[in-house]
Amino acid sequence: MTFPIPEEMEDDRLFTSVVIHGGSRIDKYLADHTDFTRSAIQRLIGENAVHINGKVIKKNAPVQTGDVVTVVLPTPKPTKALAENIPLTIIYEDSDLLVVNKPQGMVVHPAPGNERGTLVNALLYHYKDNLSGIGGGIRPGIVHRIDKNTAGLLLVAKNDFAHVSLAEQIRAHTLLRQYEAVVYGTPKDEKGIIDKPLGRSLKDRKKMAVFSKTGEGIREAVTHYEVLVSFSGYAHVRCRLETGRTHQIRLHMASIGHPVVGDDVYAPGRPTLGLMGQCLVARTLGLVHPRTGEALCFTCELPAFFLQTLNQLTKLQ
Repeated sequence: MTFPIPEEMEDDRLFTSVVIHGGSRIDKYLADHTDFTRSAIQRLIGENAVHINGKVIKKNAPVQTGDVVTVVLPTPKPTKALAENIPLTIIYEDSDLLVVNKPQGMVVHPAPGNERGTLVNALLYHYKDNLSGIGGGIRPGIVHRIDKNTAGLLLVAKNDFAHVSLAEQIRAHTLLRQYEAVVYGTPKDEKGIIDKPLGRSLKDRKKMAVFSKTGEGIREAVTHYEVLVSFSGYAHVRCRLETGRTHQIRLHMASIGHPVVGDDVYAPGRPTLGLMGQCLVARTLGLVHPRTGEALCFTCELPAFFLQTLNQLTKLQ
């Protein structure tokens, strides 16, 4: 890296450079002045990790003499997860796949700040090498994810054959993923479709955001919702994912004025009803078995925190 690195910035992996000779595109400028390839720079730009004069930019943005270019590098991720003796709730298992009921508060796979105690750490202990390798050493067997504070069902592939088939079902939108949530207020329509693209927030890289149209790093996202029970100031809803984007249900419900109860990221400052995270459960999974072609459908019981919330709202009626 040819950027000067202020000593106090080393831990934050923040690199800053003042442009001496302008006139080129930002991706070319950084490729010429760092050890990164142009494609790697473009990925960083797509993640809003590159700023010019404090503002996020596009990969074709020009740099001018005197501009201050800043690059925030992601923290290096571990390359292999460790096995840990953590109990798992398995609701289905055969030689090709598992359906796991993940508790609220458990991260799916290791990442900076959450290297231990994840679902992957538990899977490695109980299944060792009997997991698909497509996700590498840090995500063995993981076909899809749900948020740390979302409880519910996850598919795990035991081999690459199953992994490829299940991933294709997700890509083709044929895998049924149905959630239940408690939201603030009651949507005016009993049933509805939310079709709003999602991408990384331009203001806060740790958040996702709703956009008006698709584009670089902004992908189509569609959620079908249905009101199951209406309470005073709250509602119990079912959501079916047509696509599966990061924080999709949380963002889509917030975008129509009905964020998920307990979501301190997209509904900060609202009553949490004693919850330690969002009141959201991945309750139903429907799929075609990769090897047999059999249609399978799994539904988990609502967890204690969800039932307690419903009971609390019923008493307030």
